Amino acid sequence: MTPQKEQQQKAAKAVMVLGTTSGAGKSWLATALCRFYARQGLKVAPYKAQNMSNNARVVPGLNGRLGEIGSAQYFQALAARRTPEVRMNPVLLKPEADTKSQVIVLGEVDPVLSEWPWRERSEQLWLRARPPLHELMAENDVVVIEGAGSPAEINLHSSDYVNMRTALEVNAACLLVTDIDRGGAFAHLYGTHQLLPAHESALIRGFVLNRFRGDASLLAPGPEQLQALTGVPTMAVLPMWRGHGLPEEDGVYDDRPTGSGQARLRIAVIAYPRLSNLDEFQPLRSLPGVRLSWARSPAELEGADWIILPGSKAVAADLAWLRAQGLDLPIAQHAAAGRPVLGICGGLQMLGESLLDPHGLDGNAPGLGLLPLVTQFERDKLLRPCDLRFAELEGPWAPLSGVAAGGYEIHHGRTVQHPSLAPAQVALRNEAGEAIGWREGSVLGLYAHGLFEQDSVLRALFGQSLPGLDSVFEGLADYIEQHFEPGALMGLLQNPSAKP
Repeated sequence: MTPQKEQQQKAAKAVMVLGTTSGAGKSWLATALCRFYARQGLKVAPYKAQNMSNNARVVPGLNGRLGEIGSAQYFQALAARRTPEVRMNPVLLKPEADTKSQVIVLGEVDPVLSEWPWRERSEQLWLRARPPLHELMAENDVVVIEGAGSPAEINLHSSDYVNMRTALEVNAACLLVTDIDRGGAFAHLYGTHQLLPAHESALIRGFVLNRFRGDASLLAPGPEQLQALTGVPTMAVLPMWRGHGLPEEDGVYDDRPTGSGQARLRIAVIAYPRLSNLDEFQPLRSLPGVRLSWARSPAELEGADWIILPGSKAVAADLAWLRAQGLDLPIAQHAAAGRPVLGICGGLQMLGESLLDPHGLDGNAPGLGLLPLVTQFERDKLLRPCDLRFAELEGPWAPLSGVAAGGYEIHHGRTVQHPSLAPAQVALRNEAGEAIGWREGSVLGLYAHGLFEQDSVLRALFGQSLPGLDSVFEGLADYIEQHFEPGALMGLLQNPSAKP
């Protein structure tokens, strides 16, 4: 037997989740599949050739370095009971403007490809994304692959390597999921199937209707007619389920305040255009008695107990947007009244006195002046996980005093105390003793992401905690096992039977 034949025999089975649109439910379904197959005693890895998101996590990279991948693949790896790593999302695009993205390849910024037009760089990116796919296929029993957007965008098809080119590369058994709550689900499924070339549509093994409300028997005879037209069965009708506990893939939630029970604490998160790492606020969306909402106008800050300035991929531009919306004054008034204001990463930088950009990465700007800090953007991005401990704090943040937690940092900015102003209190240090958080009155600025995912922080601030991620993954696996046709999920690992 040749080494190549032996490699092919050892290769994993690939199961791929495609969507008729963005937001159809690909990410959470791929996460659920990762845990389902892992529960069968199989070695499972997730993969997405290219993700576009400003939600990222720090993971092991190449040659002992650290890198970053999209949060969706981070959670999928955990669901698969694996350590997340850069090969699971070899290309990450982080939007900085409507026509520009920072290109992350195998965990690290590629400044050259970041400047290329997107069509021209697709072939180069596929050359970088393809080897990790084959490595994961050789090392595992199952690789769960997530597509991006729709595979049937005919204007993009020639340069789309994330969907059907990936599927064809490993002969993936594909599920096509649609959001039936939007309406037009059967047309979405049929149109997507028909727009694909025959050799690509042949890989679609099942349709999935996601976010269904009501009596599923009323769908008949739609699924049967769709199968007659396409030869593809509907394998699952998944009822609407908002409370599964997994963050949305790109962090973009609807505008309805969330939470259960009577609202004891109202938290408003400033929703500037290039906000990032919103997945870290998922626990706040789930805490009983907490109402989380997104604020884009002064009126949406009225009645808020806390104001949070989250991370940003374009800090100076988002700060300019914040001022243009008239949000700067109510934030300052909120702080002056002694009510909590929290800035995380880019939000911390905005709260300072000024932003300095000698390398032309982000932009110069005056800050909001609520913390006596200055931030300078450096060429090299700082990526690191960190073990943290809060200092002794006063005021509304006093419950965090002495609390130990874990987190992670992703930022170009380096922040220091302003030399001509009275220093703020150092609120947080990492394990190396470096200051990565400061407090002035009721205003707290931190470089650490992920603190609300820590049980110690939730208990200190809210007197309660949430079930861990592992219970979320188990719930997702239970859910799809309940709602997919019996045997369908394991059947995806078998070669398809010949069609009549």
